[in-house]
Amino acid sequence: MSSEKPSPLFLGLDLSTQQLKAVIITEDTSVVHESAVNFTKDLPQYGTANGVIVGPGPGEATSPVAMWVHALDLLMERAQASGVDTSRVAAISGAGQQHGSVYWSSSAEKLLTTLNPEKSLLDQLVPGAFSVPNSPIWQDSSTTRECEELEVAVGGPQALADITGSRSYERFTGPQIKKIRRAHPIQYENTARISLVSSFVASLFLGRIAPIDVSDASGMNLMNVHLHKWVDSILEVAGGKELRGKLKEEPVEGGIALGEVHPYWTRRWGFPPECLIAPFAGDNPASVIALSAPGDAIMSLGTSTTFLLSIPPSAKPPKGFTSSHLLSHPTKEGALIAMLCYKNGALAREKIRDEYAQSSWDKYNEFVEASPPGNNKTLSFYFPLPEIIPPNVQGVFFYDISDPSSPVPKDIIPDSAHPRAILESQFLSIKVRIQDILPEDARPLHRLIVTGGSSANQTILQLAADVFGTKVYAATSGKEAAAIGGAQLARYTWWKGRNGSNGLFEEMVSGDPEKARLVAGPRSEVVNVYEGLVEPYKRCEALILQNWVSHQVTLGGSYTRYPAIE
Repeated sequence: MSSEKPSPLFLGLDLSTQQLKAVIITEDTSVVHESAVNFTKDLPQYGTANGVIVGPGPGEATSPVAMWVHALDLLMERAQASGVDTSRVAAISGAGQQHGSVYWSSSAEKLLTTLNPEKSLLDQLVPGAFSVPNSPIWQDSSTTRECEELEVAVGGPQALADITGSRSYERFTGPQIKKIRRAHPIQYENTARISLVSSFVASLFLGRIAPIDVSDASGMNLMNVHLHKWVDSILEVAGGKELRGKLKEEPVEGGIALGEVHPYWTRRWGFPPECLIAPFAGDNPASVIALSAPGDAIMSLGTSTTFLLSIPPSAKPPKGFTSSHLLSHPTKEGALIAMLCYKNGALAREKIRDEYAQSSWDKYNEFVEASPPGNNKTLSFYFPLPEIIPPNVQGVFFYDISDPSSPVPKDIIPDSAHPRAILESQFLSIKVRIQDILPEDARPLHRLIVTGGSSANQTILQLAADVFGTKVYAATSGKEAAAIGGAQLARYTWWKGRNGSNGLFEEMVSGDPEKARLVAGPRSEVVNVYEGLVEPYKRCEALILQNWVSHQVTLGGSYTRYPAIE
């Protein structure tokens, strides 16, 4: 009979908007278990639509904390019923939807430390542990006033971006805290601690309030993104002098061990007493961990478009911009993640397909491949929905780059040119911002990993390779990327404990199976065309924004802030 100890397992969780997901991986990253609790389907008693309660006020979007606690109880029941051997789980970490916040009561710490394994988490923590029953989440856009006040206090949106990595956004946690302090002063006074969604889940496993991870703290407008420290002057504007005490510890780096799992989890669910709890990250940084390495970029071509670029440590830090985000990297000290978000993604491409290519992707691709790169020096911009970058612009715009001061009438653009034109427009918007963000001493983009529905379209992938001038890979494990990233963070904490505290994440994953397959490579003659369009693109976009603001003023409208979108 063998006395060899069973190989370790690593649990990663992802508390997203619509569901709580769990993934368990082995030391060689094989996935051995997946499960999920869908909030609308499995917990309808909380009255959410896709996990969200809209209102009662304009722009308000929240989720019941009780629903999240209940989901974790249910998730564990399902894992046990499926035969998961929790006694082999060596470490736990995970991810949470960025920007959401949880408000703990003065009773919370005691309730967490004295959890009774004979009872569910829901029965013991709700409502007593929480001073605010419904947590504001990333979809909330009700804090415009707070955003403006925060930016004014710091010296403007660019000044705030230089410090925290982003200008103030309605969904960010700093403005959300500021609103709760203003609109619900008694609840705020009764709040002993504040967590993000990520650190809230870590707290449940740890049996005490967990510190916030640096990557998720980057989405708060409260932390210096370069120093990884709370900024006292901004804390005071957002939540008064008492906010530092409600946040308590400085944000923590990934890969450290916060402690061992609380005995509740050992006695009720069979986790080993030595099971480590690692910091939980934001969902976007966790996806970066799952799919890429420093120097890579991830482009999600879903309903919206999200671009994430890992920037290795540099002697000259990247610049902060008011149209992009800088997030601290969860595992590599000094590294950053640049993030761009666009509302007009797949839906805009599908609109062009339906209007000009008979609703056929085959016809769409045929038009793309038949059109010349650069569309005969015509730049086109498509914003069927109010865009985030450039902010709030809506409409369709065409320019001849030889004379951008005179927009081109739509009716002289051939129908066959639009499919290529919208792809060029969307990708060039990202390309020009990468070049502005990257430090001068940073190497060019190493490779581009594409996820989302359009990652199956070879024509779109080839155009991306040509515009960005790099090899393009399709992700092979992107479905549950945030949860897998969480499991990798758990594995990293365990691995560092065995290999010394200075072990690098890149060392650990160096022997892992490839997470993406090569699907397209750049063609040098086409790459040169798009390099020549960078400056013209900037000029045309600046004209659009200038004319849009003037148009809004002429109509007597207000130039509103960025919509809440992730």
